[in-house]
Amino acid sequence: MRSKKSWIMALALTSVLALSACGNNGGNNTAANEGNTGASNAPTETSGAELSGSILASGSTALQPLVEQVAEKFMETNAGVDIQVQGGGSGTGLTQVAEKQVDIGNSDVFAEEKLKDADAEKAKALVDHQVAVVAIAAVAHPDAGVDNLTKQQLIDIFTGKITNWKDVGGADQKIQIINRPASSGTRATFEKFALGTKTEDLQGSIQEDSSGTVKKMIGETPGAIGYLALSYLDDTVKTLNYDSVEPSVDNVISGKYPIWAYEHMYTNGEPNETVKAFLDYFLTDEVQNGDVTELGYIPASKMQVSRDVEGTVTNK
Repeated sequence: MRSKKSWIMALALTSVLALSACGNNGGNNTAANEGNTGASNAPTETSGAELSGSILASGSTALQPLVEQVAEKFMETNAGVDIQVQGGGSGTGLTQVAEKQVDIGNSDVFAEEKLKDADAEKAKALVDHQVAVVAIAAVAHPDAGVDNLTKQQLIDIFTGKITNWKDVGGADQKIQIINRPASSGTRATFEKFALGTKTEDLQGSIQEDSSGTVKKMIGETPGAIGYLALSYLDDTVKTLNYDSVEPSVDNVISGKYPIWAYEHMYTNGEPNETVKAFLDYFLTDEVQNGDVTELGYIPASKMQVSRDVEGTVTNK
């Protein structure tokens, strides 16, 4: 009897110890789970994690120097990001971003102006990021002998009615037109706001899209005329006034000088984290009041006038 009673007591004690152990284990598991939950929800040192990935931008050669310089600075502080910037013209940039061949399409014109008809639906998917204003000036070979051209004189030159500089008060020298291809946003801006009309490509004219090459050709070709963004101007070419108005930053800001456009960086839909960070960096004071002005562009925020896709200018 005593043996049986001892056996029952031992069994009961064993059960109590087992239940106690299970309770402790359950408490430990709960604590561990709570610890894991806290770690996964709490921000870590890498949650503002370093940006990484590659960005490919193409398009406007007028905007290209600014994008390249800002990209270099961005990569210096974001070692995990690689940015490649290509030219090709605004039309190329818009087409490639619409086809998702690049991350950013750089353009001197609104997408709606270039992507029309069958491509109009593609334009609707693009998101516009305006990063600066660019002004375009007519430029000539330094020996052309003129300082100013009127709107009508420019029209007559680019339509072939005037073929010698002497007819506009310059040297007795045949005019050589250095134009841009139809896909060029710089050409679209110049035709729309300097000439007020589209022009045909004249026999004997030269087409070149790269702004750097255009500048070199005008500076080295006697009698040459073309047009460049202010960011490319130097003493190798002669900058011409337009209707007696100097193509200066102040005259662009006030709206007195009319040949200017917004610089657009389009994405197909909303950009990913890395592309967005790059575009946001463009709008910082560091870039807008530094790189933008340093390279001859104008911060859009400084403009006293605005212009819509139709070209209508209004005072701010």
